[in-house]
Amino acid sequence: MDFGATGRLPAVFTTPGFSSFTEFLRLAAPDLLPGRRPLPPGSAEHLAPHGTTIVAVTCDGGAVVAGDRRATMGNLIASRDIEKVFPAGPYSVVGYAGAAGVGLELIRLFQVELEHYEKIEGATLSLHGTANRLASMIRGNLAAAMQGLAVLPLLAGFDTAAEDPASAGRIFSFDVTGGCFEENDFHAIGSGSLFAKSAMKKRYKPGMALDAAARLAVEALYDAAEDDTATGGPDMTRKIYPVVMTATADGVVKLSEEQSAQVARVVVNDRMENPGG
Repeated sequence: MDFGATGRLPAVFTTPGFSSFTEFLRLAAPDLLPGRRPLPPGSAEHLAPHGTTIVAVTCDGGAVVAGDRRATMGNLIASRDIEKVFPAGPYSVVGYAGAAGVGLELIRLFQVELEHYEKIEGATLSLHGTANRLASMIRGNLAAAMQGLAVLPLLAGFDTAAEDPASAGRIFSFDVTGGCFEENDFHAIGSGSLFAKSAMKKRYKPGMALDAAARLAVEALYDAAEDDTATGGPDMTRKIYPVVMTATADGVVKLSEEQSAQVARVVVNDRMENPGG
C-alpha cells in the first residue's frame, strides 16, 4: 500500500459512499479483480478444472440449490469432492459452473460484496438487488470468459419482499455477458443441465414441500450424471454426496453430510428397483 508523502491512506479509503465493495476495489486495487487481470492471447479453457452441474428448485416457502462434486479437465476427473454451492446473503444461495478457480474467487468476492453493502447501508440487499450485483460482477469477467475461463452462477433464495411467503422462492440465471434472467419453478446450469432439467420437468410440482424439492434436486443430478461424464453422481463407495442448501424465511441452511447421504441413498435405492427412473 502506497501511503504517499503524507503517510495517510489514499482518498479512496476515506471517501464515504461506497456501498459496493467491487466498485471500491476497482478504484483502490483493480488488479485484484478477476476480470481486470491481463491474459495472454488464445484459449485457456483446457488448462483449468471446470465444475458442473448445479440445479435449483422452488418449493413451498423457499428454494433448494444442489450441486454435484466433480470437476473435470477435458476427459480427466480433476476433483471428485469440490464444492460449488455456497451461501450468498442471509436468504440466498449461489452455485457456479465453469472455471473452478475463477468461480471460487468470484463467489468469495460476491459474498464480501453483500456483506460490505449490509455494513455500509445498515440493511440487507434485496434478492433482486443481489441478482443485479452478481450480474455486474459477471460482466466484469467477460474478457476471461471469451478465452475459455467462463463462470456461470445460479442464484436462488427467499424473497423477503414477497407478499406470500409460501411462493417467495426465486431463481436467477445469468449469461457470460452479465444478462440476468428470472426462472420459473426450476433451473439447471452446466454440462449436465439439459438432462437435469428434463428430469425435473417430469417430476416437479408447484408448491412441493422442502424435503421433496431436495430429493428432486438430488435425483436430477443423478440423472445428469448418467448421461454427462462431467457430472458426478452420489459416490456411495467414497461417501461423496451432492451439496444441498435451502433458503427459507429462517435463512440459509446447508444439509449435513448425513442428511445429504440419506437423500442420496433413497434416490439410489429407488433406482436399483427401477433403473429407468
